[in-house]
Amino acid sequence: MARPEQLPPEGDWRHWLILGGRGSGKTRAGAEWVQAEVQAAGRRTDLRIALVAETLGDAREVMIDGASGLARIARRMRPVVEISRRRLVWPNGAIAQIFSSEDPESLRGPQFHLAWCDELAKWKHADETFDMLQFALRLGAHPRQVVTTTPRPVPLLKRLMADEATRLTKMATAANAAHLAPGFLQALAARYGGTRLGRQELDGELIEDRPDALWKRARLDEIVVKLAEPLRRIVVAVDPPAGGAQACCGIVVAGLKDNGQAVVLSDCSVEGTGPATWARAVVSAYRRFEADRVVAEVNQGGDMVKSVLESVEARLPVTTVRATRGKFLRAEPVAALYEQGRVLHAGRFSALEDQMCDFGLDGLSNGRSPDRLDALVWALTALMLEGGAEPRIRGV
Repeated sequence: MARPEQLPPEGDWRHWLILGGRGSGKTRAGAEWVQAEVQAAGRRTDLRIALVAETLGDAREVMIDGASGLARIARRMRPVVEISRRRLVWPNGAIAQIFSSEDPESLRGPQFHLAWCDELAKWKHADETFDMLQFALRLGAHPRQVVTTTPRPVPLLKRLMADEATRLTKMATAANAAHLAPGFLQALAARYGGTRLGRQELDGELIEDRPDALWKRARLDEIVVKLAEPLRRIVVAVDPPAGGAQACCGIVVAGLKDNGQAVVLSDCSVEGTGPATWARAVVSAYRRFEADRVVAEVNQGGDMVKSVLESVEARLPVTTVRATRGKFLRAEPVAALYEQGRVLHAGRFSALEDQMCDFGLDGLSNGRSPDRLDALVWALTALMLEGGAEPRIRGV
């Protein structure tokens, strides 16, 4: 019954970290791993296991008695729950004790071969509890632990992800659709699809803001609107790729409302394509949104950029622009427009938003040039800042 990502990773590891959305099957994976280790221990064993949850109630309701808990999934060698002693006992002698993140000191004294930590990102005293558990994992030749959690940007989780002894598995809720109520995914996707909360709780993604970023995800969540009015002007901005097989051509469409607000209409960016392909994508966006103009940066390609675009559409109205200042300085006035409530988004643009929220003083996003963000800056500059202060556009 298991999906491939629910099976333990091969090789030498100490931590198996499972980041999953709600209902993705991560709890079942943790319970099945513990049960498999118990059965592999043989007819008689002194195997000792720690089960750690946010609270003792969570340990019982989710890890033991829940639909995917240890007391429910065992098909043979079923454990006996001795709740007064906070433990499970298997017929072969294996014993699992339950612990709460509310009481890290309770992990002083016991010792274990294995551990299962559930919803670590929610633990109340996460660092203290996890540290005490590591000291207790000292039995056998190869102590191991599995951590099942919906991701949240807490320091402990990020340190665990960076540990060389960790094997990371990601699970999306959609992968487990066959075992969820009909309509559940559609309803949640309609309400939360593309939002920070949806990507975290459904897709199992670790979403965090960069401290020095010009944009914050919480703010971007607030400015998504359904556009129902005609726009006074629409532009398609393009930031051609600098090179490389996987380079991205940033293509962003934005329009201006009668009240002076700008609306980002679409992120039509394409990756890993040649000039002819991204040029067709630009022209397609121009036609689809009935845009007034294409704004193209020419720092990388010079006159070639305009020539490539006009080879696809001879009468395409193209304004070429050249960056005269660094990316961060060009982006600051645009970020100020967002802070003033003068920019809205007509949908969720996850890849673009990722670049916006990971863009800092170094001018990079996730270590790379932010092509989508560059196109956004040019589009909003053309609509709202042209002729004013930097960043400015001039014909070339």
